[in-house]
Amino acid sequence: MDLSVLVPLMRRLALEAGDVIMAIYEGPDFAVRAKGDSSPVTEADEAADAVISAGLKNAFPDVPLITEEQAASHTISADSFLIVDPLDGTKEFVQRRGDFTVNIAYVAKGVPVCGIVYAPAKGRLFYTQADGSAVEEIGPFDKAGPGEVRQVRVAQPDNAALMVVASKSHRDQATDDYIAQYAVREMTSAGSSLKFCLVATGEADLYPRLGRTMEWDTAAGDAVLRGAGGQVVRFDTHQPLTYGKPGWDNPFFIAYAPGVLLK
Repeated sequence: MDLSVLVPLMRRLALEAGDVIMAIYEGPDFAVRAKGDSSPVTEADEAADAVISAGLKNAFPDVPLITEEQAASHTISADSFLIVDPLDGTKEFVQRRGDFTVNIAYVAKGVPVCGIVYAPAKGRLFYTQADGSAVEEIGPFDKAGPGEVRQVRVAQPDNAALMVVASKSHRDQATDDYIAQYAVREMTSAGSSLKFCLVATGEADLYPRLGRTMEWDTAAGDAVLRGAGGQVVRFDTHQPLTYGKPGWDNPFFIAYAPGVLLK
């Protein structure tokens, strides 16, 4: 995979999908229905999926493409693939809270080596460059090419005063009990894959997820965090989270800045 070709394509497709999403988000109303797993889906999810899928398939017809909205038809056929969540944080979208993202990633041999996370309602755009480093682009965003970018790096954590981010829509007692084991200076809630990006930029040190997620929920944010020097590990073994698993389900995980003393 030529990342120098893939990165600008992912960036453009994410911005185009963001435009489609925002046109629906800012409209008077939109329909919401439940998928087979009872999670919500809207016309914005499906429209963004169509934009991204068409662009990726046209450019890379021989690379397997996994997307949330087409998940029922997917089987693992290669150790490298593109993986997309066209609208992560649908609950935030439906409730008009703004914490939703467009996520596109490339996985090679179980590792998300390249990813982009775009939060159109927040005006924040994070991605990995061809060399693997993570950046945040400063808007306004031109589809023709990137503007000003700043490299992002995880913070040096203070284990006596950690900054923790947790899910806004999926917070539970198990998560609170786990966080209670740490000395926390600041607690933040955020939706979607933005939580990975807050750790990547040093706005948080620790993001634990003790709940169900799928690989398309995490791959892009995981890539950005890794590119910023962070890590994502399984909750049970503290071994790196891998991709290409049967069924695309993730185990519980912890995303963090190195130096956090994991419990």
